[in-house]
Amino acid sequence: MSGPRVVALGGGHGLAATLRSLRKLTTNLTAIVTVADNGGSSGRLREEFNSLPPGDLRMALAALCADDEWGRSWAEIMQYRFTSAGNLNGHALGNLLLTALWDRDGDPVQGLDRVGQLLKVVGRVLPMALEPLDIEGVFKTWEGTHVVRGQKEVAVAKGNLENLRLIPKSNCNSGTFGSNCKCGLHNFWSRFVVFKRSAPYSY
Repeated sequence: MSGPRVVALGGGHGLAATLRSLRKLTTNLTAIVTVADNGGSSGRLREEFNSLPPGDLRMALAALCADDEWGRSWAEIMQYRFTSAGNLNGHALGNLLLTALWDRDGDPVQGLDRVGQLLKVVGRVLPMALEPLDIEGVFKTWEGTHVVRGQKEVAVAKGNLENLRLIPKSNCNSGTFGSNCKCGLHNFWSRFVVFKRSAPYSY
């Protein structure tokens, strides 16, 4: 099967569910994944290694794994999360594998492609940017206007959202959008992101 060329943008469970459906229609599928997560396992690895947060990328890879015993078993392994009283508690194995490849080779896209080959994924998974991004929101409450930085912090902030932006302002992945990209993707993505104003999550 080949099918039409489809690009899916997003992150988390929403993107993963979309990819699982799209793969039934086409194999010409590219997932462009947000790299602004700063919570849970992803946030801890991002802070320690100054790397991309791997959780959303891991979930996209697992969603596109080969539909055979090899692909499904490796997808389950990638999603396995440690439970312990030590430093590994809460980390997903796939997060550690991606971070290890990035730390060793210094090439996020190459690392994603290598894991994609391991899972025999349908299509390709690419990061939105080659360095971690931050989300900054401006909220208005009865006390005044407050600036909140960080995806997990913005997700639970109180008040009316007045403005939302990505930091740094312009940082497209040239491997995804071309070396001369002037698409203003940061503006689009700031409007694209939808937050669950509820309990924090962990990817």
